[in-house]
Amino acid sequence: MNDPTRAPQRVQVAIIGAGPGGSVAATTLAEAGHDVLLIEAGPHLPVDSAPHFRRDEMMQKYCNGGITPSFALSTSMAYLEGCCVGGGSEINRGLYQRTPDTVVETWRRDFHVDGITCETMVPHFEACEAVARVSPLRAPAPPSSLRLQEGANRLGWRCAEVPRLVTYDDKPSGKKQSMSATFLPRFLAAGGGLMPDTRVHRLRRIGGRWSISGTRRGRTLDIEADTIFVAGGAIRTPALLKRSGIRRHVGGSLRFHPMVKVVAQFPEEINLPGMPDPVHSVKEFEPRFSMGCSISAPPLLALTMAEHPDHMTEVDRHWRHMALYYVQSTGGIGSVHNVPGFRDPLVRVQFSRSDMAELAEGLKRLCECLFAAGAVTIYPGISGGVVLRTTGGVRGLPDTLRGNRATLSALHLFATCPMGERGDRCAVDSFGKVHGVDDLYLADASLLPSPTVVNPQGSVMAIAHRNALHFLERAAHGAAKPRSSDGRTLIARSNL
Repeated sequence: MNDPTRAPQRVQVAIIGAGPGGSVAATTLAEAGHDVLLIEAGPHLPVDSAPHFRRDEMMQKYCNGGITPSFALSTSMAYLEGCCVGGGSEINRGLYQRTPDTVVETWRRDFHVDGITCETMVPHFEACEAVARVSPLRAPAPPSSLRLQEGANRLGWRCAEVPRLVTYDDKPSGKKQSMSATFLPRFLAAGGGLMPDTRVHRLRRIGGRWSISGTRRGRTLDIEADTIFVAGGAIRTPALLKRSGIRRHVGGSLRFHPMVKVVAQFPEEINLPGMPDPVHSVKEFEPRFSMGCSISAPPLLALTMAEHPDHMTEVDRHWRHMALYYVQSTGGIGSVHNVPGFRDPLVRVQFSRSDMAELAEGLKRLCECLFAAGAVTIYPGISGGVVLRTTGGVRGLPDTLRGNRATLSALHLFATCPMGERGDRCAVDSFGKVHGVDDLYLADASLLPSPTVVNPQGSVMAIAHRNALHFLERAAHGAAKPRSSDGRTLIARSNL
């Protein structure tokens, strides 16, 4: 069933979306003996099919070539999505963190998520980490990352190295352990079927089964499935559900980690080719906001420097002395809408004054940290050409970012179909099943009830594993409630 050119007409389980959530769920179910078809809108490409964070990779593996705009009356925000087998794991830096205890407690308390505690999540994190090979750096961090750590240390702020889905066996820069290198080979070895380049347009419930209508490389196809897991991400999943007539608490509660970037220039070279990716994060101010260092390839530096057109030549002349840093918060809300005649959904966002004040404070703190680290010039990613050359200049930054001046982006999107037992706000139950709909589940960041504060990839994987095991236990007992919510007991019965 591994032949992607053959479209099976009937399958036991269809999983729509091959990102981290879909890949973990698919592998868990296939290794338990289920007949699983994994459907992905994007192509199936090797992780090294193009240089990372360069134009070719963006055109191959990103939705809309990299950046998709949202719409707002005041402050807009661009967001990024992967569109390939492996999803975001193929294009991101692989930063991996477990869900903070405070976030798990918020889900339990505010959304009435049953059976979730910090303790019960541990075995699911451990199971995913064993397959994905989460590793700390085995060599010194790159200078751009160390500068952030040095600045935080001088200010007495808490800073930590974030582990990554990367192995460092062969070279200092490491080898990415994306879904296509870890879970997907196991899925295929277990007999799972993979169908890339396939767009699903609509789901219909007919005669106690699901009918999936879509197109593959220009040809119409229909697939029948007993059970469907939708894992298209926080934007594509609610759009598909809405097109299929499923709308209750779907798409109206989008959350994200809005981000403002800066370019910092140092007197010495800090941006050296062949170095590992940055790994440090300033955690002093979490959960309000956090800071980190981004990939600082010349094209990405130039993108942020577009707010400073008079200084664009600095990138050509001094890019080895420059690095890209960011501050991100959890503020803002949004919604997802289908628009007749358009393939992609419309995303609307809005920010309160306090949201923008929080980002402004974070921007000031980030600049303060970078000057403490030895930066000589900072170019904030806000319009108006503000250039900072001393710590005193930080005080001149606005106390509240204005919508028409802030250049916001987001890599982490959540909560468009929140899980839990709150009938007034949750689209799916505590284990991912869509409320009031038979045999339909979600397995991606859309069901995370709120922002994770940290990088969400670990949260998505662990929740997908937890919910897939719950599905298996439920199926084994004829849809009765599983006898055990102990993650370790359930994992002992699986191959993960």
